[in-house]
Amino acid sequence: MTATLAPETIVSEEQKALFREEGYFILERVIPDDMLQMLREECSYFLGYYDCLMDQQSASVHGLNHRGSRYFIGNRYRQSHRMWRFLFSSLMAQVTQAALGQDVYLFNEQWVVKGPEKGMSFAWHQDSGYIGVRDTESLRSPYLTCWCTLDDVSEDNGTVYLLPHSRGGTKNTVHPHKQEAVTNDFVGYTGSDPGMPIIAPAGSIVAFSSFNLHRSGSNLSPNMRRIYLAQYSRLPMLTSAGKAWALTTPFVNNGEVVYDRSQDTAERFGPMSRS
Repeated sequence: MTATLAPETIVSEEQKALFREEGYFILERVIPDDMLQMLREECSYFLGYYDCLMDQQSASVHGLNHRGSRYFIGNRYRQSHRMWRFLFSSLMAQVTQAALGQDVYLFNEQWVVKGPEKGMSFAWHQDSGYIGVRDTESLRSPYLTCWCTLDDVSEDNGTVYLLPHSRGGTKNTVHPHKQEAVTNDFVGYTGSDPGMPIIAPAGSIVAFSSFNLHRSGSNLSPNMRRIYLAQYSRLPMLTSAGKAWALTTPFVNNGEVVYDRSQDTAERFGPMSRS
């Protein structure tokens, strides 16, 4: 589909200025109710699938995933017949252009879920730090993380804590990251600043630069804390060898939505495909 976006945007000039200086802005209750319900249903499906996958492997830990406690389930949207409607929506076009400009690619998308009463914390890191530890030469400009809340988030249920650029010294810098034993987290900050807790209702979008340091607490509540995380870039994200890091799906070109569902037919994951 190709569509010219309306000139008005849900992101104010003040929020754009905040992003330029501090690397983030927050949009409360902007995800429509029907879209929010769809994302919750898709999250449930993929959680069930991933639990079955770990059961088949007789494993309780797989990379950053810890069964029943913490999940990062990434790049599955092509296995759904409806997740693309959110990722490439007019809403996300406006959010991403406010931060990145008139050219946008989908780089990565994933579910980030903490289990009830025992959902693990996640260490201080920059999203770009996870690239830097694998290929330092590939670090160029930051990309955009859209942290979309499927539940109300608070300090009790393991919300994200963010360091604005002025507090983290990250406007133009990716700090060295070291991997923790047991959790497999990469850690990019060990200072005393606790960060700014994000308290927001379900249906909100916290947009921040991949250079911003952030962490998340444990989920001490009786319910899951579910986040859908979509990441976008100005240009395709490539390694120093010229290979794609993850996704390189065209979304917006010169201010027009150019995503074409009929052409988005990259490799699927066998039996998980439901399109």
